[in-house]
Amino acid sequence: MADEPVERITRERGDELFAMARRWGRFGEDDERGALNLLTTERARRATGLVIDGNVVSCGRDLAVRPGVDNPTPAMHHMVMGGDVCGAFGPDALQASLDFVGVAFHGMTVSHIDALCHVFVDGQMYNGHPASSVTTRGARHGAIDAGFGGLVGRGVLIDLAAHRGVDWLEPGDAAGPDELDAALTGQGLGTEPGDILLVHTGRDRRRAALGPWEPNRGGLAGLHPECVPWLLEADPAVVGADGVTDPLPANDHRWSMPLHQCLLVGMGVHLLDNLRLDDLADACAAAGRYEFQFVVSPLRIAGGTGSPINPVAVL
Repeated sequence: MADEPVERITRERGDELFAMARRWGRFGEDDERGALNLLTTERARRATGLVIDGNVVSCGRDLAVRPGVDNPTPAMHHMVMGGDVCGAFGPDALQASLDFVGVAFHGMTVSHIDALCHVFVDGQMYNGHPASSVTTRGARHGAIDAGFGGLVGRGVLIDLAAHRGVDWLEPGDAAGPDELDAALTGQGLGTEPGDILLVHTGRDRRRAALGPWEPNRGGLAGLHPECVPWLLEADPAVVGADGVTDPLPANDHRWSMPLHQCLLVGMGVHLLDNLRLDDLADACAAAGRYEFQFVVSPLRIAGGTGSPINPVAVL
């Protein structure tokens, strides 16, 4: 595992990649959905045709309520009422159990979707809206509201671990565009505009075998920044990973997380972070196919910068 930040691109190359990625105005000056506009009703309908066996696979990680080296801000789960006191309000009162859940979902632990207002470049978010439009009352532009109708489309798993013939990529490793092409070729499929692309690096398999580690310092595998031109050509609606798409440790300059910056701010592509993809990788290998219907339902958090999620793939 790397202990120091790795220089993955120069500041100058980061500027070039972002200029290349910036697609502001593609869907109109007032657009708030970005690449979600590619998830048309026709693409949602076609995705139902990818369901062969009806095998439903959750791609959300367990909500971690205990602090740990990889979970510095654990979710809160408190019982409001348990069955042990269900008769406390009298024999005729409704008997029930109640609980409370609270979570700071951004970070390296909770499965979540990033809204377009989550990241800024030079004080701006996607389509040129100012960072100042995100206030303590929520976001006026680029909020997760754009996903309230649900995200349904063709999911494509890119299993980088299987392509390399390993259980996992090491933390800090970065796959380039040629490797994405080779992995897809090995799986017998290509990409289509509007896909929901999922990148499996084997993070959860490594954790199960070796124990937890601190992602910001110890690293996470991801995609090399030079994958930005590849992603521009692929034209996905959404990109997700079992890490955070960007490899960690991050660059120590203004392009600290260039995939987040180029995809969210430049291309208007929502990101799915910290997915659990090992079960999906196993299911795809068993079925011999790596495309499926994929469904994401963000919580209706008006003005939110994202949402916890438990997305599902249906094979």
